[in-house]
Amino acid sequence: MNSTSAPAEDLLVIGKIVSVHGVRGDVKIYSFTDPIENLLSYPRWTLRRGDETRQAELVKGRLQGNILVATLKDVADREVARGYADFEICVPRAELPVLEGDEYYWFQLQGLTVIDQLGQVLGRVDHLLETGANDVLVVKPFPGSLDDRERLLPYIDQCVLRVDLAAGEMHVDWDADF
Repeated sequence: MNSTSAPAEDLLVIGKIVSVHGVRGDVKIYSFTDPIENLLSYPRWTLRRGDETRQAELVKGRLQGNILVATLKDVADREVARGYADFEICVPRAELPVLEGDEYYWFQLQGLTVIDQLGQVLGRVDHLLETGANDVLVVKPFPGSLDDRERLLPYIDQCVLRVDLAAGEMHVDWDADF
């Protein structure tokens, strides 16, 4: 077991190894990046499964349907590759590309306090959901929120008015009764 190259709190999960592919030790990967093949832009991974951590180096990879097939350095056997199943693929947040303008990574939005135009605290962004039309913010109540309701808000310009990462706030145009 190798140590990680970055502290655990600085690592971001970008995919998961789900199974083996073929007999030469390739692995199938479910990617959390958009587009899917962006995961292949990161040549060094920290792999996590429970308390176990490993380092891996990507040799090559390709898109196959809606999954990725990858070859890892020093993994040339199906049985060895099978030992990599169920590992999360992590990279340091510092390796992510800098976004421009009003673009944010989902992890940056999680934990923001959501405030409506009346100054009422609706809750905090717990996580986001990907839908066909647009992403959805799952806003959960916390002590100090307007009420105990969980809300689903569309992550669209008409709803999200302003994101202030420094203040930890997201200002929205949303009726508290929805």
